[in-house]
Amino acid sequence: MLDFIYYPVSFILWCWHKVFGVVFGPDNAISWILGIVFLTFTVRGILFKPFVKQVRSMKKMQDFAPEVKKLQKKYANDRQKQATEMRKLQQEHGVNPLGSCLPMLLQIPVFIGLNWVLRNFQEGRPSNYFFDAAEVDSYVNAKLFGINIGDAINHFGFAGQSSEWHWEVAPLAIPLMIIAAIATHLTARHSVARQNPASASQQTAMMNKLTLYIFPFGVLIFGAFFPIGLLIYWLANNGWTLGQQRFVYGRIDREEEQKKLEEKEKRDNLAPKPGQKPKKPQPGQKPDPQKKQASKAGAGSADADSGAESGSAAGSESGSESGKVSAKSSAGNAGGGSQKSGSAKGGSSTKGGAWAKNGGNKQRPSGQGKKSKGGKRR
Repeated sequence: MLDFIYYPVSFILWCWHKVFGVVFGPDNAISWILGIVFLTFTVRGILFKPFVKQVRSMKKMQDFAPEVKKLQKKYANDRQKQATEMRKLQQEHGVNPLGSCLPMLLQIPVFIGLNWVLRNFQEGRPSNYFFDAAEVDSYVNAKLFGINIGDAINHFGFAGQSSEWHWEVAPLAIPLMIIAAIATHLTARHSVARQNPASASQQTAMMNKLTLYIFPFGVLIFGAFFPIGLLIYWLANNGWTLGQQRFVYGRIDREEEQKKLEEKEKRDNLAPKPGQKPKKPQPGQKPDPQKKQASKAGAGSADADSGAESGSAAGSESGSESGKVSAKSSAGNAGGGSQKSGSAKGGSSTKGGAWAKNGGNKQRPSGQGKKSKGGKRR
C-alpha cells in the first residue's frame, strides 16, 4: 500500500550500502550503519531549504504576534471573523502556517518507510524491495558488539515476529535510547530558546512541554520496540537537526545584525557631519533665516554704492551750471543793469554772489530736505 514510500527509502539505503561496502566490505555491520546514517543525511539534505523557510516563517509569526493577540482579543466572541482576519494578516506578512510544519511532516513517511524496510530484513526472504536475497542475509548476519543490528528488545509482534523480550539486546539498545532521548531534548530546547516571549500563549506552552519532555520520554520508553538500525536512524536524525539549527539560526542572526548595521549607516550618512556646509534647500523647503539676512545686507551695500555714484555725478553737473550762471550775472552788472532787474531774475545780488561763491547748489546729505512720510507741508 505504501510502496511509493518503501521503494525510494530502500533505494537510497541500497546506494549508500554499496558505497561503504566497497570500503569496509558488504557484510560488515559498519557498512550497514553508515548506510543508515547517510540515508538520514540524504533525506535531511533534501529538506534543508524547506527547513530554512520554516525557520523564517516562524520568525515572522513571532514578529507579528502582538497583532495576533489584538485580533484574538477584538474578535473573541466571533471565531469565524477571527479566522478570516488571521488569514488576511498572514497573507500581508507572507506567512504560511503549513510551511512551518512541512519538514516535520515529510520526515514521518521516511521514518515509517525505514522502519518497515529494516524489519523486513528477515532470514529466508528472497528480496526486500531493492535488496536481493544475498543482501538480506548480509543484513541479518551483520552484528555490532555481538548483537544483530536488526534485533530489538521487543519486536511487539511486528511483521509476524515474536513479541518476546530479548534482553541480550539491551546493553546496546538502552545506551542508544538514552542518547537519542537527550538529543531530542536538546534539539527541542534549542528551538524553544529562539521563541519570542511576546508570542507566548497557552497552546505554545503546551507544545513546548511536549517537545521538551514528553517526546524524549517517549523515545526512552518506545525505543525498546525499535530495532537497533532504527535507533541509529533516530540518533543520526536528531544529531543532524541540532547541528542544522545552530548553523541556520546563526546565519539568520548574522543577517539581522547586518541589516541593523546597514540601517544605522544610512541614518549616519543622512545626518550632517561636524564642520560640513549645509546642503542646498530641497524644493518646498523653507529658506534659512541667516542666509536671508545676509542677502539683505548685501543688497543694502550695493544700493549705497549706487547712491554715492549718482550723488557725485549730480554734484559735478550742478557745479558747472552754477559757474555759467555766475558768469552771466557778472556780465549783467558790468553792463549797468539795474538792481531791480537783477533781483527780479535771480534774487538779490548779495545772495547770488554768495551762492555762486560757495560753489552753487551743493549736494545735500541724504535725507535732508526730504519730506517725512505722512507729514503735512507748512
